[in-house]
This record gives sequence, C-alpha cells and structure tokens, in this order.
Amino acid sequence: MFPDRIKSILLELPRDHLARLEEVRLREGRPLEVNESGGHRFVTGQGMLTLDEDKAYRPSRDDGRRFLDLISNHSLYTLEEELRKGFITVPGGHRIGLAGRTVLSGGKVEHIRDISGFNIRIAREVRGAGDEILPYLRDDKERRIKHALIISPPQHGKTTLLRDLARQISSGKIGEVPPSGLGMKVGIIDERSEIAGSLRGVPTFDVGPRTDVMDACPKAEGMMMMIRSMSPDVLIVDEIGREEDAEAVTEALNAGITVIASAHGSSLEELQNRPALKRLADNRMFELYVLLHRSRGKTAFRLMDRQMRVLQLSAKGEAWHA
Repeated sequence: MFPDRIKSILLELPRDHLARLEEVRLREGRPLEVNESGGHRFVTGQGMLTLDEDKAYRPSRDDGRRFLDLISNHSLYTLEEELRKGFITVPGGHRIGLAGRTVLSGGKVEHIRDISGFNIRIAREVRGAGDEILPYLRDDKERRIKHALIISPPQHGKTTLLRDLARQISSGKIGEVPPSGLGMKVGIIDERSEIAGSLRGVPTFDVGPRTDVMDACPKAEGMMMMIRSMSPDVLIVDEIGREEDAEAVTEALNAGITVIASAHGSSLEELQNRPALKRLADNRMFELYVLLHRSRGKTAFRLMDRQMRVLQLSAKGEAWHA
C-alpha cells in the first residue's frame, strides 16, 4: 500500500528491524520515521536508520497523496466515516492514523482534509500472550470465566492480549472451563477492526473456532446486538470509556455474560478519574484487573482482584515480546 518510493526505502531496512516494526510515520516535508520496541529512528533515502533528522528522507506532497489514494483504493469518498474518526483500518487489522485540517459541522468534526500526516500501526498476532493470565481468569468452582478489565497506555499490548484470550477461550485451551473442554462461544465487538482484522466481515487473525465478530460497529450498540443475536458466553471489547460503554457492560454482566474489556490508562488511580469507568470499579463489576506495562519491547503485567489487591506479577517481570 505504500507509494513506490517509500516502499523501496522501507524494504532496504535490515530484516530484523522490519520484523519488529510497530509504526511507520509519514509526515509531508518532515523526516520519515519508524518505531519499534518503544524507540524511534528516522530513515534515510537509502533505507538506513539514523537519529539525525537532517539525513532522513522527507516524504513529498505527492508521496502523501499517492499513499492516501492507495489506502482508499482510489475512492476517498467511500471513507467518510473513517475520516470523521481520524483513522483508516486496512486488511490485516493495521490501523492508519490521519492528521491534517479538520472540517467542522455543528461544532463537530465532519471529516479531515489536507491530510499531511499518517501513522501506520502494524498489527501482529502473539500466540501465547495470554498464557500466564488465563489461570487467573478461570473460576474453576463455578466453571466460568471471570469478568476482567485490561488497563494500559497505548501500544502496551491490550489488543494483542485480547486477541489471544479470544483464541484460547474459544478453542477450549482453558483447563476444565467449561467441563466439556470444547471451548466457549466468544463474541468480539471490534469497532476499529483491530482485534480480528476482519476483511469483508471475515477475521484475518486466528480468534478461535467458536468466535463471532461484530466488525466496525460502535461498542455499546455492538454488545447489545451480539447479546440479542449470537448468545455469547464471553464478550470481548476494546477500549471502553464512555457512559454508553459502561451501561452496555453492566447490561451484559447482568445477563450472565462474561465481559473481558480493555481501557486506556497507566494505573487504577487514572481509572477512577474517568466517570464511566469509576462507576464500574465502584460497583465492583470486574473480578480481575490486568495492568500492562511495557519496557524495552517486553510487556509485563500485574493482576489485581475486584478489591484491587495485588494477586500476581508476571513471571520474571515479562510476559511476551511485542
């Protein structure tokens, strides 16, 4: 999907760096940047990494326009909703953030025009990311999965973890829950098309054999639709935080459905500063909190119960490589 000039530069990067890439940032007239393992480098016109911005390749206006043309499949007007949200999700679950001049209507963003900045976030599967956490999600006495909230800043592994938990719970890789060992019915509400990476409604990531995905659907509405239509045992949803999200989560929990959700934040204290999430925490809706922290490309976790007491730290301080 990259314009030929940008593609040729990126393909000159060392293979080990290509394998670890997490972000590629194109900014018109400014240095081409790549991010991996929490660190950034600029890229020269010869595909060499540098910290000197003066040596970096600077994408032209033509590079940006060509890239926008390619990611929109030559039909930008079909992406009005994505432009309103500020990102485009492309096949494979990769998300391309957009920056430029906004056009307002009634005080709200109608769409973005004069787009001059792109952030390509590369999605990957990390099979086994949930291995250490799954035992704490199981309620062996009641033979069910506990309600859980995963908390971390952006790019610390929330979506990666949700994806692997969906796969394992759906596949039956969860001990004696349920007793048949055949796995549980999982419903994913994938508003940004990142968890399952669906293409024309079909997941491109392995999210398990008994998983249904409601793709590109607002979270609150999608949870209600999934409950009414697909009778899931477990609902998985990314990045909750609004009042309507909290109401939908409460509705699902009261309907006897397990909810595993994620939210932005670096601590439980930050959670308490967001009214919708504070209400869920105060009512002790979640039985398990998973706090993720990433350092030097490795993600570690801390587990806390509904009273917010520490249960477990990840083995050796790390859980998986992003």
